Amino acid sequence: MAVQPPPADQRIVIENAAIATVDAHDTEYARGHVVLLGNRIESVGNGPAPAWLDNVVRRINAEGHLVTPGLVNTHHHFYQWITRGLAQDDILFDWLVALYPTWARIDDRLVHAAAQGSAAALLKSGCTTAADHHYVFPKGGGDILGAEIEAVQELGLRFTALRGSMDRSKKDGGLPPDHAVEELDAILTASEEAVDRYHDASADSMLQIALAPCSPFSVSTRLLRESAELARRKGVRLHTHGSETAEEEAFCKELFGMGPTDYFESVGWLGEDVWMAHCVHMNDSDIAKFAETGTGVAHCPSSNARLAAGIARVPDMLAAGVPVGLGVDGTASNESGELGTELRNALLINRLHGTPTALTARQALRLGTMGGARVLGRQNEIGSIEAGKLADLALWKVDGIMHSSIADPVAALALGALPPLAVLFVNGNAVVEKGQLTTVNEDRIAQACARAAKELAARPV
Repeated sequence: MAVQPPPADQRIVIENAAIATVDAHDTEYARGHVVLLGNRIESVGNGPAPAWLDNVVRRINAEGHLVTPGLVNTHHHFYQWITRGLAQDDILFDWLVALYPTWARIDDRLVHAAAQGSAAALLKSGCTTAADHHYVFPKGGGDILGAEIEAVQELGLRFTALRGSMDRSKKDGGLPPDHAVEELDAILTASEEAVDRYHDASADSMLQIALAPCSPFSVSTRLLRESAELARRKGVRLHTHGSETAEEEAFCKELFGMGPTDYFESVGWLGEDVWMAHCVHMNDSDIAKFAETGTGVAHCPSSNARLAAGIARVPDMLAAGVPVGLGVDGTASNESGELGTELRNALLINRLHGTPTALTARQALRLGTMGGARVLGRQNEIGSIEAGKLADLALWKVDGIMHSSIADPVAALALGALPPLAVLFVNGNAVVEKGQLTTVNEDRIAQACARAAKELAARPV
């Protein structure tokens, strides 16, 4: 059952906190307040909250805490939670070949367990909104998308479900095994049905749908073109993997006679309604095209490192005006499953070329909040702490032994160990308290995921 928003007339007051609003002016308060009214932010400012407030159901003394917008995850594969720790030393193509046969044995029951494990890890690391790219729909697997959505709604995570797809298998020159892909017409039918059944375009939406053919090496050109046409007709966004590895670049040049960005441009896949995962191997022309068209990027630093894909040119993208957010990617290539740690990893990895200002702590925080909101097309609703926006907030404890001597609370979050999460609000609801989920029993999730992983591993290929 979905977590319902609090009554519209009830207030929660947070006071005495350091606040990083991540608004257009990067406004910060060393000791400020935030007032939540129902599922919205009513006010934010310096000093204590107004004394006249009524219907206050909770007052939080946030001394020693940093308040930030909830983090926004722009790329994930929830189902991979039950295949972590495999193919530990492979590059992307070898890793995919190793894992596709296992993933082709999933079903809706296993995906439900995996989605709850993934969503729990995200919430416990400060993430309030997530986009999950699911593209494996084996025959006989049941209602996989529905199971995933139900699992996430039980935990209270704001969600963009990406109805993915694959129709290019080994027999067509792709990587997935033949039994792991769908027929093109069935994909388009299922995609339209997903939008009609689930997509909520309202400003308060807890659930949206986007269409997401998997990658240039696992989908046909026709599927890309017709998915774009369908998405634009239905008013939803588009997502795929792009320019992730040098091998992908070579694949596209051999098959299509051009690199990934030029190929995507040729099939109508650049625009403000499109974002792509990874974008590691981008030249100046690619970055310019993304900037000119408003095409977004989901930067996944830990996964890129795990698969030895390379270092994305995030500082150059930001300088050019490309929308960039952060992504965990699947937990078979980022076993932690946490979004909070991606702030630090993004900052550090992007300095490896020798520029200490390549990314700052505040830029890393912006990538993980407003950057992600912009990539998902929800910058007017989430991503910053401003009056009228949705009440998605994280309260980080930064006065404990790991952080009390760090002079700057934003640096404590972006450069230090991930701080303990005191409270996480999604849509005005406290879904994490003192680092623990409030909506679903964590032990139950852990046990279900362990059973699902063992069952999947034991299924015959």
